[in-house]
Amino acid sequence: MITPSPLRRGLFTLCLLSLGACGPAPEPGSEADDGAEENRSSGRAGFADLGAASQGYAHASPATELQFPADHGPHPDFRIEWWYLTANLEDKHGEPLGMQWTLFRQAQQPKAPDAPASGTEAVDQANTAPWAAEQLWMAHMALSRGEHHRVAERFARGASKPLMRAAQQAGVTARPFRAWLDDWRLESLITNPGDDALNHLMLTAQAEDEKGAFGYQLELEADGPLVRHGINGFSQKSADGQGSMYYSQPFYRVSGEVWLNDERVAVSGRAWLDREWSSQLLSAGQTGWDWFSLHLDSGARLMAFRLRGGGANHDDYLSGSWITPDGEVTPLNADAFTLMPQAFATASGHRVPVRWRLTLPEQSLELEITARHANRWMNTSVPYWEGAVSVTDAVSGAPRGQGYLEMTGY
Repeated sequence: MITPSPLRRGLFTLCLLSLGACGPAPEPGSEADDGAEENRSSGRAGFADLGAASQGYAHASPATELQFPADHGPHPDFRIEWWYLTANLEDKHGEPLGMQWTLFRQAQQPKAPDAPASGTEAVDQANTAPWAAEQLWMAHMALSRGEHHRVAERFARGASKPLMRAAQQAGVTARPFRAWLDDWRLESLITNPGDDALNHLMLTAQAEDEKGAFGYQLELEADGPLVRHGINGFSQKSADGQGSMYYSQPFYRVSGEVWLNDERVAVSGRAWLDREWSSQLLSAGQTGWDWFSLHLDSGARLMAFRLRGGGANHDDYLSGSWITPDGEVTPLNADAFTLMPQAFATASGHRVPVRWRLTLPEQSLELEITARHANRWMNTSVPYWEGAVSVTDAVSGAPRGQGYLEMTGY
C-alpha cells in the first residue's frame, strides 16, 4: 500500500481548500481580483470555497451538449471534477454493508487564454519541468458494516511531460475507460465498441489502518441508461445560476467481495455512479449540501439535493431528478418536492440530520429517509458525512427502498 506523506497530504489539502491558491494570484485591479475581493470581503466563498471566483476556467452551461464517451474522461479546463460511486450491498445472510469510492480532480490554475487545448504537443513542450503538474488528484474509499466505518484517502499529481504521463500515478482515460490513483482503479470491462464504456465496470481498492486491511473488488453491470440531470445535463445549484455538468449511471447491479476485519465476504446489491464537473459549483453564501441517491422498490430512482443558502430569498436551493424504471427523467424543482430534517445525531462531534421527510406530491409519495448508522463521518482533508439510508413510507412505515446520503458543511 502507498501511503501519502504528511507533506504531500498537507500541500494537496492547501490547494484543495483554496481552490486556486496553488495558481498565480490575480493582478490587482483585474476582473479576477474584483471577484476575489468580493469573496474576501464577504468572509466566505461557499462550502470549501466552491463558490470562489473562477475567471479563466471553462464554465458549465445549459447550452453544453454532453458527448459520450468523451465526457466519461477528464475536463481539465474546468476547475473541479469527480467520479463518485456508492453502493448498498448485503452479504448472503442479508446483512447490509455500504461502499463508497470517489476520484476527485482539481486544476491548479486556468490555462493561459492563448494556450492550445490541454493534451496537445505544444502544452507538453511548455511543461518541461520534471515535476510540472497541471492537475491534482484525490481519492476516497469507505466501507461500512454495522458500527464499523473504515475510511482511507490518497493524493497524487497529474504528470504533464509525455514520458511521465504513460505511468502517471493518477488519472482518467475515456477510451478505454479507466480511472485510477495508485492501485485503486475503476475500469471498463466493455469489449463491444458500440456499448457505453460505463455499462460494465470493475472496481478494486484496498487500504490498511490501525485495525488492519479493508477493501473490495466489485463488478458492476448496468441494466438501464445513463441519466442527465437538470437541463440536458446542466444542474443549476443556486438562484444566481452557478452549476455543474452532471449525469449519473443509477442502474448498476453489483456482485463481488469485500474484506473487513480479517474477513472476506461475498456481496451483492445496487450501485450509483455520479459524474460531475464545474468551475464554480456554488454561490458564495452556500454553506453546504444534503444529497440523496435512492433506489426505490418500485424500480424508480430519485436524486435530490438541498443546498443550504443560495435560494432566491436567501433560503435553501432544492433540485432533483425523478427517474422511472426505464430511465425517463423528470427534473424536480423546489415546487415539486419538500425535504426537511426530522431528527439529529452527533457523528465525530458534528451534529447532523439522520432522519428526513421527503414528499413528492406528483408521485403521491411521502417518504421517511433514515441513516442506518450515525457514525459515518468521513474524517478526510475536506470532512463530510456519507452513509447508507433506508427509505420507508412516512405514514405506514412500510419499506420503500434504500440509498445513500451525503452531507457537507456540518
